[in-house]
Amino acid sequence: MAGRRQQVPMMQPQVIVLKEGTDTSQGVPQLLSNISACLAICDTIRTTLGPRGMDKLIVDSQKRVTISNDGATIMKLLEVVQPAARTLVDIARAQDAEVGDGTTSVVLLAGELLKEVKEHVEEGVSSQVIIKGFRKAADLAINRIRELAVSVDRSDKAGFREMLEKCAATSMNSKLIGSQKEFFTKMVVDAVMRLDQDELNEDMIGIKKIPGGAMQDSILVDGVAFKKSFSYAGFEQQPKSFDSPRIVCLNVELELKAEKDNAEVRVDKVSEYQAIVDAEWKIIFDKLDAIVATGANVVLSRLPIGDLATQYFADRNIFCAGRVSKDDLDRVCEATGCRTQSTTTGLASKHLGSCERFEERQIGGQRFNLFKGCPEAKTCTIVLRGGAEQFIDEVERSLHDSIMIVRRAVKNQNVVAGGGAIEMELSRYLRETARQIEGKQQLIISAFAKALEIIPRQLCENAGFDTTDFITQLRARHAQNPERFKWYGVDIEEEQVSDLFAKFVWEPALVKINAISSAVEAACLILSVDETVTSQQSQDPMASGQPAMPPRGGRGMPMMGR
Repeated sequence: MAGRRQQVPMMQPQVIVLKEGTDTSQGVPQLLSNISACLAICDTIRTTLGPRGMDKLIVDSQKRVTISNDGATIMKLLEVVQPAARTLVDIARAQDAEVGDGTTSVVLLAGELLKEVKEHVEEGVSSQVIIKGFRKAADLAINRIRELAVSVDRSDKAGFREMLEKCAATSMNSKLIGSQKEFFTKMVVDAVMRLDQDELNEDMIGIKKIPGGAMQDSILVDGVAFKKSFSYAGFEQQPKSFDSPRIVCLNVELELKAEKDNAEVRVDKVSEYQAIVDAEWKIIFDKLDAIVATGANVVLSRLPIGDLATQYFADRNIFCAGRVSKDDLDRVCEATGCRTQSTTTGLASKHLGSCERFEERQIGGQRFNLFKGCPEAKTCTIVLRGGAEQFIDEVERSLHDSIMIVRRAVKNQNVVAGGGAIEMELSRYLRETARQIEGKQQLIISAFAKALEIIPRQLCENAGFDTTDFITQLRARHAQNPERFKWYGVDIEEEQVSDLFAKFVWEPALVKINAISSAVEAACLILSVDETVTSQQSQDPMASGQPAMPPRGGRGMPMMGR
């Protein structure tokens, strides 16, 4: 009707839930963006894998230069800011802390898993379907590793030590010290075997770095070695070596205290002041007399040992060192059997430790205190030599990885072949298993199987081999006779496909199990994220909504308190 008023639709009010300026991204585009960020991280460290891997030179915000091909070190120094890509940094650190080696492999594997399913995500396959398939494939792969792993009998000491040396050598192949692996392999295995075999605490292996000399000048001290600490006048008069010394470790300050600032002492007579001074001297001499009475030849303390105490000990042919670090003092206690005392009251000979030989030696341009032949030695020290400081740092990281590998091999005596052999066998096994599964899970498990091939493929690329030819040969061998060719992988030295188990390229099975578990968990975590909410406050501290503080001492305002 003409007279009827035309109804105007009511406008719905806009509901604002998040703070103004908050960025939200969601849906499939966000998931694909996270996958692309992870792939960019993988491309960065891809070339560091294997014996022919390249190094990365990284300059941080403090202009410190680091040269390394260790995956965990590179990931830590990259300072990744993309939230999803930081997951890869976390799994690299976890792999480094848990087993020590395989940090580059775990990042590459996680990235390749995401790359293989990226097409399925674009086609609309649910993330939950992919996650379910990944977890099922991971369970199958880990169970297969446990079936294939070869156990070494620990009762056969010669065979067990050989297994440890092969595992250490395999981890060194891809490191800077690969050319000297025979020298360092024996050193690493000796160091681990000197630890308490129940605890295997890697902190009890000290690593000291001295620039200069060659790598072959590095030594393993059967006991403790630490750099000479700061010393006062009188130190040079002390003896620098003992046979069968008695050692005492203290957490006591042995020097005259300076007067406190703003301290006030009122005295009526000069004799009262002298009594205060005499009391201070009596306190420190009582401490020194108590130490000498125990028969100790070597005195170590975490706190300073002053010039008075240094000269006092020198007059009595006693060696002393103050300001010794806590780590070094703890290792001296473990090696010699003494216990750190926080007071000299009641100090007795039962609190002292001993060793066969103590000496102060010049190593390179520095002087070191060495405790050798310790009766309760469950600790040791590796003294590293080398040219540039960055070079020695990389050698230390390489030895840390090898020590962690040997520790794991001692606890878990199961080993598998490296060089991409176990990955190719798992890939073949998962492809055959996938054919017996119906539905979309077949595609996901097949994608998982293909992703495992990234390890041998990248080894070939980094070595400059024909990747297609090598991968084709490996697939053919593993499919032709799985039982006979199950340990066939990429032989870098011979530049061919061969049995790597027979060539002693061994790795602890735990390294592969942990790498697969961590990579799958990281991939599943990234696939389960469909929205990212970024608060503006985290990017702009002035956007907190609080008024800015007025400037102090502005023009026309008096300066208060001045």
